Amino acid sequence: MDIFSLNIGATPKAGSVLFRVWAPKASSIEVELVDSDHPNTILQKDGEYFQGTVRAKAGDLYWYKIDNTLRRPDPASRYQPEGVHGPSQIIDPTYSAWSDNEWRGLPLDEYIMYELHVGTFTTEGTFDGAISHLDYLCELGITAVELMPVAQFPGERNWGYDGTFIFAPQNSYGGPDGLKRLVDACHSRGLAVILDVVYNHLGPEGNYLHAFGPYFTDRYHSTWGDAVNFDGPDSDQVRHYFISNALYWITEFHIDALRLDAVQGIFDFSARHILQELTEAVHMQCAALGRKVHVIAESDLNDVRLINTRESGGYALDAQWNDDFHHSLRALMTGDNDGYYSDFGEFSDLVKSIKEGFVLSGGYSTFRRRRHGSSSAKIPPIKLVVFSQNHDQVGNRMRGERLSEHLTLQQLKLAAATTLLSPYLPLLFMGEEYAESAPFPYFVSHGDADLVDGVRRGRLEEFAAFALEGSPPDPQSEATFLSAKLDQELRRQGEHHIIFDFYCELIKLRKECTPLAGHRREDMQIISCEEEKLLAVVRRADGDQVLCLFNFSDQNRVIGPPLANGTMHILLDSTGKYPPDSCITVYATRPKTFPTLAPFGVIVYRTERSS
Repeated sequence: MDIFSLNIGATPKAGSVLFRVWAPKASSIEVELVDSDHPNTILQKDGEYFQGTVRAKAGDLYWYKIDNTLRRPDPASRYQPEGVHGPSQIIDPTYSAWSDNEWRGLPLDEYIMYELHVGTFTTEGTFDGAISHLDYLCELGITAVELMPVAQFPGERNWGYDGTFIFAPQNSYGGPDGLKRLVDACHSRGLAVILDVVYNHLGPEGNYLHAFGPYFTDRYHSTWGDAVNFDGPDSDQVRHYFISNALYWITEFHIDALRLDAVQGIFDFSARHILQELTEAVHMQCAALGRKVHVIAESDLNDVRLINTRESGGYALDAQWNDDFHHSLRALMTGDNDGYYSDFGEFSDLVKSIKEGFVLSGGYSTFRRRRHGSSSAKIPPIKLVVFSQNHDQVGNRMRGERLSEHLTLQQLKLAAATTLLSPYLPLLFMGEEYAESAPFPYFVSHGDADLVDGVRRGRLEEFAAFALEGSPPDPQSEATFLSAKLDQELRRQGEHHIIFDFYCELIKLRKECTPLAGHRREDMQIISCEEEKLLAVVRRADGDQVLCLFNFSDQNRVIGPPLANGTMHILLDSTGKYPPDSCITVYATRPKTFPTLAPFGVIVYRTERSS
């Protein structure tokens, strides 16, 4: 089976460089080397492509000159050292410093994900800066690091969803070599790496693809920018461009999984959906590489076709995010009811999410004013990613405040336990594990003054309808960006330390307790009491049985039969009343032996039948 090799952009050969670019409407394309006395090299037309060999070397800067008029960077540039408006740089795709030859990836059921933003995760805000904190993530128990998008975006401050050069790792983060060092360092510690990629749009500044070909279409309309042309005239090569990007990250950068951003913004009505074609290509490539590689979608459609098998009419992605879990948990615990939270807030919503996955599974959505979603009740839990926080659910709030501003210490523990003790794939957002106090507001560093004004107006208008005081922080201000920098030393102090220890304990329990590491619905039983907001989740595996009790009320709750009867071996108590490994014997005929679950408390124990 052949290993993928990128066939667009600039590829160094022996003593020269092969250039290849798709430009179906162009009459001529020339390669202009920066700081070179050599005349421009005219590329030869090859169907809809232009290609040719140029006497150049890795490290040289270059432009494409279109029809002897427009000077543009390479759409498949591997590096933009001077940013989105500068020339592209020739990069040798071979990297001699890899030390992960024995790395084969991780099975999806072992993923405990940690989403981080490279620019704010450390003081340095670079790939190399992140390496210095990987041992900390191992201490926490993380198994997979998820990087928010790193494709070249305008300026030095951005969430990453305004990227315009999808093959070029951000220059201010450390460029291609910096990202490869980070991935290699992760693998040396047994950490998988997930890369967030954006295939539904490109950012508004530095998007030069229009000059080369019909990459975009006006047949559909996207919230974030021009919709990508995945199914219209000339779309075959557009599809090739994005599929090549997915394979590029997996092959040249050894990425273990791709998280596809907001696939509801990917429009394709062709017989073979782009998501299906891309996933098939990734799975073929991972087989050729002898590694486990996964494709994970973010979607608000609640559509199981994304993860259903091809035989059942699905696209066969490996997993997708489940926003409903977050919405039901947050709305229940904070009382939020604005926007999409209006569909949630009942205890039964959270119970359904834990039991089935999607809450909106074909019923009426008040927020959307129509029926929404499909049922995930028969989907293996391993195919759904859940979280109590992520970059969107924090950053899209007006001030970017975290959940810790709204919940007490015990409530934060309850939210963490609900996520990490679920049968689904858990994801943490950087800093939540010690209740980071820094916000994660929206920030940019655009160079276009009109665009900056538009972003500012957009943020003001977005929150005008909310019953909130004040205005959102200025997204263009460097101070807004700096306010989001983490202070991981907080984990050693006061309640931050208590929360951090609890997260470590939860993750260790999930890994080491066989029933909690399982992902089979058949091995799970849920008992709930709507009136008392008490939830019991029974997990079984290999003859072992674990009972997780969650109290979502602000009252003490007495746990009686059938929830407790016999000898209980305590594995975890969020209140600290029962030490780990202690035992309680409960008799159905003796009510005074029934344990009490504190407000917002969590108890996990193994059950042993009394003789």
